[in-house]
Amino acid sequence: MNELLGLATIRRIGVRWPTDLNWSSVSIYNSRQERGGYAAETEHRMPNSYRAICGIIFLVFTPAVFAEAPVRVETVSSRTIVQQINVSGSVTSPRSAVLSTAVAGLVAEIAVDEGHRVEAGEALLSLDAELAELALDRSLAEVRQSEAALADARRRLADAEAVGAKRAIARTDIESLRAEVLSDEAALAATRAASREQEAIVARHRLRAPFAGVISVRHTEMGEWVNPGDGLLELVATENLRFDFRVAQDYFGALTPDTPVEIALDAVPDRVLRGRIDAIVPVKSPGARTFLVRVLTDDIEVGEALAITPGMSVRGRLKLDTGRRGIAVSRDALMRFPDGRISVWVVDDEDELPIVRERSVQTGFEFDGQVEITTGLADGDLVVTRGNETLQDGQAVIILTGAL
Repeated sequence: MNELLGLATIRRIGVRWPTDLNWSSVSIYNSRQERGGYAAETEHRMPNSYRAICGIIFLVFTPAVFAEAPVRVETVSSRTIVQQINVSGSVTSPRSAVLSTAVAGLVAEIAVDEGHRVEAGEALLSLDAELAELALDRSLAEVRQSEAALADARRRLADAEAVGAKRAIARTDIESLRAEVLSDEAALAATRAASREQEAIVARHRLRAPFAGVISVRHTEMGEWVNPGDGLLELVATENLRFDFRVAQDYFGALTPDTPVEIALDAVPDRVLRGRIDAIVPVKSPGARTFLVRVLTDDIEVGEALAITPGMSVRGRLKLDTGRRGIAVSRDALMRFPDGRISVWVVDDEDELPIVRERSVQTGFEFDGQVEITTGLADGDLVVTRGNETLQDGQAVIILTGAL
């Protein structure tokens, strides 16, 4: 591309390229040993027009290195130094359960499938309850029978007490009737309890959601015989989700419930949630040498729907207060080199035309887009944050102001 640009420039100024010049025949000798000096000899002496052409090409390919460069700057200042810990974790649910029926039976109906969202108390699955319902009918009939027997016993006791003295009814017979009433009352209570028990058994043939959530797994099908304790459905709550992080044991003593936390999810890349530490579990993982930090967030408004579900990966930033102040600059001000060297461009504005000087620095913690500078800068220095990619030492710059 540069060659085409040079030729186009030559044609534009109206210079004809010589056709009779054999460039391969031109030889330049610089060897002191072979020619006894620095003299250069050529088999053909180059005409002045050719020298002009070479000069034009040289000007085309030589950039204006020291032109004034537009840059944006920031003033170095002292601030509180924060140690930012980047951790990864998972979204977890406050509730998850493997649901089972309390009685054995044949699966007669399944009202939900994997992925269905259910409310607390909603019917999920039903067993064949025909035999249990017949037993309930029998219990209810026994209740009615006991109620009738008790009513008859009470009537006879009342009649005996009313006319016992006139008709010479013995006191013993009246006490026997009273005992019969008590017995029938106890029998009625027993039959009523039996009917309630049978009602509960019938109700247990239908599996209901203990809390609102999403069906994550279905383990059964229609027509299967199931027993108490068999896992039929898995239900996971999707409200008030938690963010669990594994943190290196080195930071156990530095974390407190007041430590600020930022939460970033791959599923919601344009949103950063503010979190708060809910629990610091001191039981370390023996293999990984980590401990659990559980984080909650109040940054989701009521009714707001975010694409977050249990099991998703999540990234967190824990911000530990170091208890000291220091120099920090924008990350964009740093120039990093393959050999590990780090430098910044510092503006020298003592003269009328500002110039830049390269200065090597040593860095510390990184946080909030800032990098701590341990050595190399002082409070009040002016560093370049934009336009620093092609600067050269001593180059003049134009400092831009206003919004980007």
